[in-house]
Amino acid sequence: MIQDAEAEIKYTIMDYTTLDGWKQDNHAAALAAFLNTCSDMAEPIWEVLCKLAKDKPEAKVFFELFFRPVLIEDGKIPLFTGYFEPELKGSLTETSSYRYPVYALPKEALISRPWFSRRQILETNVMNGRNLEIAWVDDPVELFFLQIQGSGRIRLPSGQTLRVGYAGANGHDYRSIGTELVKRGVYEPHQVSAQVIKNWVRRNPIKGKELLYHSPSYVFFREINDLAPERGPRGAMNRSITKMRTVAVDPKFVPLGAPVWIEKDGENPLRSLMIAQDTGSAVKGAQRADIFYGTGDVAGMAAGKLRDTGKMMVLMPIQQAYALLPEGAI
Repeated sequence: MIQDAEAEIKYTIMDYTTLDGWKQDNHAAALAAFLNTCSDMAEPIWEVLCKLAKDKPEAKVFFELFFRPVLIEDGKIPLFTGYFEPELKGSLTETSSYRYPVYALPKEALISRPWFSRRQILETNVMNGRNLEIAWVDDPVELFFLQIQGSGRIRLPSGQTLRVGYAGANGHDYRSIGTELVKRGVYEPHQVSAQVIKNWVRRNPIKGKELLYHSPSYVFFREINDLAPERGPRGAMNRSITKMRTVAVDPKFVPLGAPVWIEKDGENPLRSLMIAQDTGSAVKGAQRADIFYGTGDVAGMAAGKLRDTGKMMVLMPIQQAYALLPEGAI
């Protein structure tokens, strides 16, 4: 075990025999996800490993031969959550059913930081007459959660699907409305999930509208036309992410594109090799991870319930793993 005294970070190089469930995992699925982004990793050692991976080696042997699992700890309690790609009902034109606009990014929102708050954007005429509406949806609560996720799909009346992705934000910090409900004494912390919040807002339309205004952050979108319907949304590496194989991490501790062994505990334990291909504003810490559960309501229900402990190990190239050791420790 190695400790970085300045940052109080501990590094422990693990053996594959200590990874719970390692032998049983589908390593080929993890290798396929790794190949989706490894060519974008700039360091020479990753370029070499990516070339080797493209030769289609036996997946489990490939990871064991060229990587070592490293447990990185920063003193914070490990936390695993889930995220997903929402699918909303919407229209390209405003109607009596579809009244809530999905906005493109105004140019001045990039210049003036922070720009107008959520309340000001939705209750003043600052967005009127600017032709920034990408689409209109039928549910302001689902739109709020679309902004939290950062990307999603809008199902049009014709049956076609419009994909939207993150274009920017108004520069205000996000405030958790789940935490706010706990502070108000509405729920206990263990009771809060995305679905619980949605149901409460819908049962209490006036108070619910004000609750959504509790977070002044507002996210703008752009239309995405170059992703096949069967592919996942783009992650932080600007590549399509993979259901149950992509994990969002803190890049301060985990290199984007690196394999990560997940041992999530809780009601539904998970043991799986995933790839660090995304980030998130709430994903901070060496043992903090957000697992991508896929697209739609079923994925959203599963992701929204997830709040578990456990541990994760980053699979580092052998040279980099042992470089973490102090001189003379090998």
